[in-house]
Amino acid sequence: MQIIEYFDCDRSEYWLGQIQKSDWGAGKFLYELLSTGRFKEAVGETSKVLMLTEGDELLSFCTYAEKDDIQPTQLTPWVGFVYTFPQYRGHRYLGKLFTEVERLARKEKVREVYISTDHTGLYEKYGCEFYQMMNDMNGEPSRVYRKHIEG
Repeated sequence: MQIIEYFDCDRSEYWLGQIQKSDWGAGKFLYELLSTGRFKEAVGETSKVLMLTEGDELLSFCTYAEKDDIQPTQLTPWVGFVYTFPQYRGHRYLGKLFTEVERLARKEKVREVYISTDHTGLYEKYGCEFYQMMNDMNGEPSRVYRKHIEG
């Protein structure tokens, strides 16, 4: 298994096709942002798409981004578009992506990362704690979690 960053890989078109196979609305939206070149405009110029792969299989992906769907806010960075394909669930692959997020955050001297979600009980397994309720860009309430990054 390895983690590939979408913008740094030489097979981005292939991986874009794999992201498109997501059966989740936000995954389809990520595909749209990437395929139209609007991803960095939407979530920030330094933002990344992290993909956990096994050979040519995309197991799981997420973004590590300046912004997410909670805007406007001074909170940054955000882990977003978190998805594991159904056949790979139950193996805690998200933890491997979180390890990479933590590595990137430490490199940037970031002390906390944030996640906006409607899930309860998923992110706590990976050391995240509920921070507060905030409204997303559609005005809907969202649970915001934060993960402390050890120096």
